[in-house]
Amino acid sequence: MNASVLTLEADLDREDHAIDTLHLLDAYSADPMGDGHPLSDAARRDLIPGLRQHPTTHVFLAYADGEAVGLAICFLGFSTFAAQRLLYVMDFFVQPAHRGRGIGKRLMEAVGNRALELGCCRLTLEVQENNRHARRIYAAAGFEQAVYVPEAGGAICLHKPL
Repeated sequence: MNASVLTLEADLDREDHAIDTLHLLDAYSADPMGDGHPLSDAARRDLIPGLRQHPTTHVFLAYADGEAVGLAICFLGFSTFAAQRLLYVMDFFVQPAHRGRGIGKRLMEAVGNRALELGCCRLTLEVQENNRHARRIYAAAGFEQAVYVPEAGGAICLHKPL
C-alpha cells in the first residue's frame, strides 16, 4: 500500500467526520453491492442526527493521504446465548478506487479492536451473496457463515420491510 492510511473511530459531533460519514455512505448506497442508488433526501437529512441519537452507534473511518476512503457503521448488540455483547457491522465500504490496497483490512482491524475493548464475544455482519470481493475480505478477517448446530444448517439473514 503506497498511501498513508489512518483508521479511527469517528466523532459525529465533528463536522468533518459527519460529512465524511454521509459522503461515504451515500457512495456505498449508490454502489451495486450497496442499495444500487444514492441515499434519499430524507436519509441524507436524517442520517447523522439519527446516528448521533442511537445509543450504540460506532462509526469508523479510513483515510488515505487525508482523503476519506472507507467506512464501517456498527451497532452494539447482545448475544443472548453467550450473555455478552456483540458488535454488528451494518455498513462496510471502501471507495472502489482504493480497493485492493489493504484499507478494508485495516478498517476491519479497527472494528475488531474496538469490539474487544467493549467486551464483545463476536462481530456479525451480512453480505450480499454475489459480493465476492467483500466476502474475500470478510473470510480473510475470520468471518464465516454462522452454524450453531450442524444438523440445523447454516444461518441465513432475512428481513421484513415495514
